[in-house]
Amino acid sequence: MMSKRMQIWRATQAVLTLNSTCNRASTQMFSLGGSSRDMHLSSSWSNQLSNRIIAAPLIPLYASAPGAIRFASSQKDIPVESVPSKEIVDLPAIPDAPTPPSNLVTESFMEAGEPSFASIGLGGWSPPGMIQNCMEFLHCTWDIPWWGAIAIGTLCVRTLIFPLVILAQRNSAKMSNNMPQMQVLQLKMTEARQSGNAIESARYAQEMMLFMREKGVNPLKNMIVPLAQAPLFISFFMGLRQMANTPVESMRDGGLFWFTDLTLADPYYLLPVITSATLYLTIELGTDSARLSAANMNTMKYVLRALPIVIFPFTMNFPAAILTYWACSNFISLGQVALLRIPKVRDYFKIEKMISHPPSALPAKKKGFVGGMKESWDNMKITKEIEERQRLDEIRFAKAGKGPLVKTFKYDPTKPHSSPVNTNSSPSTNPNQIETQVTSNLKSSSKH
Repeated sequence: MMSKRMQIWRATQAVLTLNSTCNRASTQMFSLGGSSRDMHLSSSWSNQLSNRIIAAPLIPLYASAPGAIRFASSQKDIPVESVPSKEIVDLPAIPDAPTPPSNLVTESFMEAGEPSFASIGLGGWSPPGMIQNCMEFLHCTWDIPWWGAIAIGTLCVRTLIFPLVILAQRNSAKMSNNMPQMQVLQLKMTEARQSGNAIESARYAQEMMLFMREKGVNPLKNMIVPLAQAPLFISFFMGLRQMANTPVESMRDGGLFWFTDLTLADPYYLLPVITSATLYLTIELGTDSARLSAANMNTMKYVLRALPIVIFPFTMNFPAAILTYWACSNFISLGQVALLRIPKVRDYFKIEKMISHPPSALPAKKKGFVGGMKESWDNMKITKEIEERQRLDEIRFAKAGKGPLVKTFKYDPTKPHSSPVNTNSSPSTNPNQIETQVTSNLKSSSKH
C-alpha cells in the first residue's frame, strides 16, 4: 500500500515539474520576441500534454478545494503555492557530431560513398575473393575506373608469370633445333610398338629420354604457361562474374567506348569478336614458336584453331567485364610474343636462335588434317590389338599353368615304348631298311 502511494506521489511531482517547465518556456519565447502563434502553440501543447498525463489516474489525487493537493502520506489538503518546486537548470546545447578523418573507412561504406564489397557479400580469402579485393583497392583508393582496374590487374598478373614464358620459350627453341634427331627416335619407337616388340620400344624410349636429358629438353616445360594461367583465368572469371551479377552499382558506368555497362553483355558483339580474333592469333603464333615434334601435334593444332570459333556463341552472353579481362590478356600475350622475337631480347634472356628445318630434312613427313586423323586412328587400333593380344596370352599362360595337362602326343614319352619283334625276319637285315624305318618313325612322332 505504501509503495503504491509513493509511486502516485512521484508521478504527481513529475507532472507539476513538467507544467512549470512548459510555462517557463512559453514565457521565454514571449520575452525573446516570438510570435503570438508560437506562444499559442506552446501553451496549447503544454496544456494538452498535462491534460493527457493527469486526466484519468491523477484526478482522485486533487482535493475538493481548488488550488490544493492531497499527498499520499497525509490526510490534509495543502495549497499548491506552499509546495516547494525544484529549480530547473538550463543545459548547454549538445555539440555537433565530429567529422571523421578523410582516411577513415567505415565498415559498410567506402570513402567514395560506395558500399564496400564486404557489405554486399563480395571479397574474402578465396582466389576469386582476393581478385575482388584487389579490384576494389585499385578502384576506391586510386580512383581508377573499373575498366582501368581490370586492365592493370591483368597486366600485373601476366607480368608475374612472364619468367615462366621465358622458360617455355627456351625449351621450345631447343626442341625445334633438335627436331630431326627426336623424330628419328620417335619413328623407331612407333614402329617397334606397332610390331608388338616391347623390348625394342622400351629401348628406343630410353634412348629418347637420354637424348632429351643431354640436350636439356623437356616437353612438359611447354605446358608450364597454360597450367599457370588456368587457375588465374578461373579466379578472374569467377570474381568478375560475381561482381557483375551482384551487381556493383558503379560498374554500370565503369566501361569504355561503346561498352559503358560492364555488368551486361556487349550489345554490338564487338568484344566477343575481338576476344576470339586475339585468341586465334595467340594460338597461331604460339604453335609456330613452340612446334613440338609429337606425331599428333598437327591434329592438336587444327583443334586449337577451331577453338575460337567454338567458344564464340558462349562468349556472346558473357558480361563485358569478363571479356575486358580476356581481351586484355590476349593483347598482352601478343605483345610478349612480339617482344621475344626481337634478336637482342632473345640474346638477353638466353634464348637460342631457332633453326628452320626444310620439310625434306625431317624424317616425319607433313600430313594434312585428314591424314593426321587417319594415322592417329590406325595407331589407336594397333595399340588396342596389341593390348588384346597380350591379354589373351596372359589368360592362356595362366590356364596352362593351373588347368589339366593337354595330351599332345600319341605315345607317353615317359614310358619305354616296345615295338613288336618280328621273329621271322632274317638276322642279316639290310642297314638301309633299318635307317629308313627309324626315320619314318621319327617323322610320325614329330608330326604327332
